Amino acid sequence: MIKYLDLKRVNAPYDEEMRHAIDGVLQRGWYLKGEATRRFEEHYAEYIGTRYCIGCGNGLDALTLIFRAYKEMGVMQEGDEVIVPANTYIASILAITENNLKPVLVEPDIHTLQIDDTLIEQAVTPRTRAIMIVHLYGRCAYTERIGDICRRHHLKLIEDNAQAHGCMYVSTKSKRTGSLGDAAGHSFYPGKNLGALGDAGAVTTNDEQLAEIIRSLGNYGSARKYVFDYQGRNSRIDELQAAMLDVKLGYLDAANAKRKEIASLYINKVRNPQIVIPQSDRDSVWHVFPILCERRDALQDFLRANGVETQIHYPIPPHQQRCYAEWKGLSLPVTERIHQQEISLPCHQALTTEEVNTIINLLNISTP
Repeated sequence: MIKYLDLKRVNAPYDEEMRHAIDGVLQRGWYLKGEATRRFEEHYAEYIGTRYCIGCGNGLDALTLIFRAYKEMGVMQEGDEVIVPANTYIASILAITENNLKPVLVEPDIHTLQIDDTLIEQAVTPRTRAIMIVHLYGRCAYTERIGDICRRHHLKLIEDNAQAHGCMYVSTKSKRTGSLGDAAGHSFYPGKNLGALGDAGAVTTNDEQLAEIIRSLGNYGSARKYVFDYQGRNSRIDELQAAMLDVKLGYLDAANAKRKEIASLYINKVRNPQIVIPQSDRDSVWHVFPILCERRDALQDFLRANGVETQIHYPIPPHQQRCYAEWKGLSLPVTERIHQQEISLPCHQALTTEEVNTIINLLNISTP
């Protein structure tokens, strides 16, 4: 069986270094807010291209803390609106509603699967305070049009960079995702391109005040021991995860390059009229390689029967989830098509060329 993602194989090249990093944490005997966390935050901020990185418990916390900090700063208040792609993973939206802000769902572009920047401006109202772009599947969602809309309407630009570690926005001055907006949330869930061995996340920003408030909010609301300026929460990256992430960060670009090689093979060699293949491999780090097929379930069954495991990202769109029952009547046809047809192929640095060619051959002979 070709697994969709074999984390043991993915992490094997770093095994010795990660064990050494773990030993270092154990020898120091300091497990939170220590040397490993400081080092990783510095290295990750430098890598992304921001002044600040604040480690936290997970990617959802990272996004939630950004909005909470903006509320503490008076930039946003309850009832304000945040524009967000309708086809995102639900965590993007949970971070908004947890802060009693209102998500405004905007359809994606069927060709890029990213938020359709031609539809954003018509969604802006006097209560709009931010646009959240989600670099879904590892592809850069930012466009100059989005940046221009934010500038003209004085909106914060928040990035959900949970799936796009290392992705570049290619322009006259290329920058990494996570440094394109006012703040960005990152997830280091084990299956991500930069994955921990448990839950972990971070916020990156160039805003000193925002960074200080987020760090306090994630530490019970405290910047000084036993002094609480905010009603915060406990959301901190631990020393073991920080140490292991720091090891893997040094290999991230090489791992992403391998993913791009595999994606290029899929793009150039899959020839099946019933399968829609992404056509861009320039601005993606391929956390997920998504294809569309009208008979997705049949295709998934065929691949499974022939020894290939796939995943679906995501079977039910946010506006059709019971937790957001108030959106039940919404019609979002592009989003619904994507969620009905999307299937994700194995695409990670531990795959062999033989395995990739096996998958390509199966896709080319399948008749779902």
